[in-house]
Amino acid sequence: MIAHSAGKSELEPEKLGKTLRHQVFLGLDLAGPIVERFGRSEAIERLKRFSAIPAEPNLMRRNSLKQKYFDCHFHIIDKNFPVVANQGFMPDAFTSEDYLERVKAIDLCGGAVVSGSFQELDQTYLFHALKVLGPTFVGVTQVPQAVSDQELRELDSAGVRAVRFNVKRGGSEDIRHLEKFAQRVHQLLRWHTELYVDSTELAGLFDTLASLPAVSIDHLGLSKAGFPTLLKLAEKGVHVKATGFGRVDFDVRPALTELYAANPKALMFGTDLPSTRAPRPYLDSDYDLVLETLGEERAANVFYKNAIEFYRPKKT
Repeated sequence: MIAHSAGKSELEPEKLGKTLRHQVFLGLDLAGPIVERFGRSEAIERLKRFSAIPAEPNLMRRNSLKQKYFDCHFHIIDKNFPVVANQGFMPDAFTSEDYLERVKAIDLCGGAVVSGSFQELDQTYLFHALKVLGPTFVGVTQVPQAVSDQELRELDSAGVRAVRFNVKRGGSEDIRHLEKFAQRVHQLLRWHTELYVDSTELAGLFDTLASLPAVSIDHLGLSKAGFPTLLKLAEKGVHVKATGFGRVDFDVRPALTELYAANPKALMFGTDLPSTRAPRPYLDSDYDLVLETLGEERAANVFYKNAIEFYRPKKT
């Protein structure tokens, strides 16, 4: 936190914006010298002007997060392990410790660490992250289809429960290996398969995805144009991650209602932290949106019941 003196010198706006952005990112309350100096309303206005993160009317409402949840989608970016640029993008660090600090006031019952395009096929960061986070967390990895059964079993023992195909960004195995590899990991270890793919591309994959024993789609499929296909897949048993609300091009509320009606077991909520490349990053109001849209009883399925059944963590 920026220190200040009792004198008349003003904090530079850029520095103030950076400080407030950092506080919001870590989930800290807007207290202390900055708010004391400018007042809460002025601090929020300055945040809106100088921070890339949109401000909420009530920025930190974490005491309102009454329902526990299993965070089905977040990334750990630890620069002590291999991280590579993807499509010209190099993410900032976001360690396991950063993540736990961000969610420390939330009634979290576990979560899924998802390998990103910038990690490609590296497993070292994932072994470390799962060890730090503990047995209520699982991993979603990217591995080549030629990986041995023994290597897959070692990953499973560490807490990995799924393989990911990153169709949108790359860094994973090619989609042409989807059907065979998805069947293999499920038969061997009961793993499911996850796809980061724009829903406009789902029509060409529909028959394959509908035939797989266990599969999920990231970020509500991203696009309104392909949502009808996503909805049909949900009816067929495909899981859908209620994540990345700032990435989609449609109103999330009716989408959640329609998907839940299609299949109450399909939806799983997650933070998508640290929201790399998202036009609008995760906010705690995303949680509120789900709760307000579905109500407590149905939201409980989306917040943790569906995900715990799907991911099978070592400990619940």
